[in-house]
Amino acid sequence: MSALDALDERQREAASVLRGPVAVLAGAGTGKTRVITHRIAHGVDTGAYTPARVLALTFTTKAAGEMRGRLRALGVRGVTARTIHSAALAQLNYFWPTLAGDTAPRIIDNKVRMLGQAADAMGIRPSTSTLRDIASEIEWRKVSMLSIDQYAQQERPISGIRPEQLLELQARYEAFKDDRRQLDFEDVLLACAGMLETEDRVAATVREQYRHFTVDEYQDVSPLQNRLIELWLGDRRDICVVGDASQTIYSFAGAQQRHLLEFEKRYPDATVVRLETNYRSRAPILAAANALMKGRPGALELVPADAATGGEAPAVIAYDTEREEADGVAAAVAARIADGVSPADIAILYRAHAQSAVLQQALAARGIATSVLGGKRFFDMPEVRQAVLALRGAAVAPSDAGFLPAVRDVLRGLGLTEEPPAAGGAQRDGWEARRAILRLAEEAPEGTTLRVFADELMARAKDQHEPTLRTVTLSTLHAAKGLEWPHVLLAGWAEGALPISYASTFEQVDEERRLAYVGITRAARTLSISWSRSAGRGERAPSRFLAEIGTTGRGTGILRDTAPTARRAVRPD
Repeated sequence: MSALDALDERQREAASVLRGPVAVLAGAGTGKTRVITHRIAHGVDTGAYTPARVLALTFTTKAAGEMRGRLRALGVRGVTARTIHSAALAQLNYFWPTLAGDTAPRIIDNKVRMLGQAADAMGIRPSTSTLRDIASEIEWRKVSMLSIDQYAQQERPISGIRPEQLLELQARYEAFKDDRRQLDFEDVLLACAGMLETEDRVAATVREQYRHFTVDEYQDVSPLQNRLIELWLGDRRDICVVGDASQTIYSFAGAQQRHLLEFEKRYPDATVVRLETNYRSRAPILAAANALMKGRPGALELVPADAATGGEAPAVIAYDTEREEADGVAAAVAARIADGVSPADIAILYRAHAQSAVLQQALAARGIATSVLGGKRFFDMPEVRQAVLALRGAAVAPSDAGFLPAVRDVLRGLGLTEEPPAAGGAQRDGWEARRAILRLAEEAPEGTTLRVFADELMARAKDQHEPTLRTVTLSTLHAAKGLEWPHVLLAGWAEGALPISYASTFEQVDEERRLAYVGITRAARTLSISWSRSAGRGERAPSRFLAEIGTTGRGTGILRDTAPTARRAVRPD
């Protein structure tokens, strides 16, 4: 069976071109990861690629792990799938001893701590939040490839510190790092790029190692990341970039969608394939997404794979207060669960972390367990580490019990009960984690042993291949990117929250629009959007994005009232 057999016509077109520059403009839910992995598998199957000479670059360790897992399932092993930072760090650690005669510098894990020490040396005491903002500015400056002097011309003030102090603090931070022989996260990219630019032997070795490049989420690369990719590529042209300009949501961190939008200018002979058939969402949800992005640079027109599936029109519901909104959202979630929907199939998405507390309280009051994306990783939870160690230990001792009974016995010994504790606390979180491990055992292939299962858990931990918890997911819109759920509730769609209050320029508001688009396109079957008229003592208006969807989508049934507790539905004209 060919690696191309499982693809649709456009996907097959993208995966068939194995040489020369290729740009895959892949809309939300159009199967971009499938295209990337099947394209690599097709290249290996046909002999066009040697696995060890393929470098697949992603933006998260989790995405890299997923890509390796999919390639293994296609029978392909030996491909290097890494984040850009991970690839750069590996090269830096490999070549540094030869070039410098010493081990590579240590990577600092906390800019704020060192900035605080630099501030003390200056005799100033910025708040912790100000120091965090300065750390973000340092990151933006470096990925934008600006020196401190060049940064001084940008006019990017930070409250709580004078401009001249900001510049001196950055200079002292760099001096502290150098004196202690340390690098920060962005220095890894800068040092790797500098090494490739100045050391011909290093560049030749790297380019000999990697001949074929794939870059996922290319709309989110920064100038520094793009420069490093160009240095890895050299004068070759075997690069495939995959991205969606409508999902550029990290401009604040230096991402520039122009690298994707201008790819054809750099490579006039590039093969460009547009993936617009959406396999995730029903037609009314896609209508809302398309309306929001209509006319924006690089926007794709998403089309449902099965237009006959119909589906509910997204509901937009207004509440008087944030508390009432949280209660209304919790009631809607409870109703879904009562109808037989698994909590794992439901997500509540919002703009900022601060919005999660009131939602968690409302859900816990109804006995609904939640997991917050961006919190502690599954395999970092003490309950999970304890369970993996216990399972590995049990695998050493011979037992007459079968595989599943043995797993159950281990987990019961660690506190897994038949009935869960009350929602909303650490005990419930631990119970859900142990129950997820048991489900993995229940889903394991026939013939799995305790040893094999324990090893599989270790491999999952390494790849960050986390199991699905049977809890309702709470997440910021940023953290939800790349994920999907059958039922999505978008909370807090009011001016000042989305778009957020500090988004004042056209570019900043457009970034918020793309964030809203990401939220909409996470939903597969149903979508509900809510907002409240007040936050504390302040009055708020509905998000301008609701008006845009309502105006553009008139006649498609996009906006309606489905909540009896809401005072009125939003029907912008």
